[in-house]
Amino acid sequence: MIKLTPDASITESKGQAQKQNTASVASTTHATNRPDVVDAKVYKLKSAFVKNSVFVTLSYINEGSVIRPIEIFINSKDLTRAPEYVVLTRLISAIFRRATDAMFILEELQGIFDPNGGSFKEGKYYHSFYAEIADVIERFFYDVGIVEKPMVHPPSDNGHVEGTPVLSKDEGNMGNRHYKICPDCNNRTLKNENGCDSCMDCGYSKCDK
Repeated sequence: MIKLTPDASITESKGQAQKQNTASVASTTHATNRPDVVDAKVYKLKSAFVKNSVFVTLSYINEGSVIRPIEIFINSKDLTRAPEYVVLTRLISAIFRRATDAMFILEELQGIFDPNGGSFKEGKYYHSFYAEIADVIERFFYDVGIVEKPMVHPPSDNGHVEGTPVLSKDEGNMGNRHYKICPDCNNRTLKNENGCDSCMDCGYSKCDK
């Protein structure tokens, strides 16, 4: 019979804990190899946070009865942001291939705040460009059937959809007084840069001569 010293016993316990942690991580990840041909959808994103339109390509595969996202590509004419897009696409693609449930990436991206303030688009408030990317990914998940789109309750008598918060433009912009009221849409989303006013909601712009 082998007798263990106190130090040996502690070492053995740590080894067992590490094996259990490794097994736990392995059970929540599943590395997916990319086949030669995949199905994909392309989404055009016009954002107030970037100069040019962005094209987001999302691909997916069928594993039996399960549809899984496999990769993402972000392309734009604005080459100054190309390194940022490369990092973003590689990280998200790695998560798609290894996580059994990639929905958590949406919450992480939506939680990133732009230091210059957020923006309204089509009645929805976005904290940053990354939140808009999350919105595209979520739409892709719904479109290809990775997740089921939640049911929307009919509006109440006051026109408000039950279960959704009522948010004014001022509140949505977190009370950011660096923005002015836009003369076109009357929202506090007018930003001044280099003598030019530009609305981050409706697109109104005017420059001082």
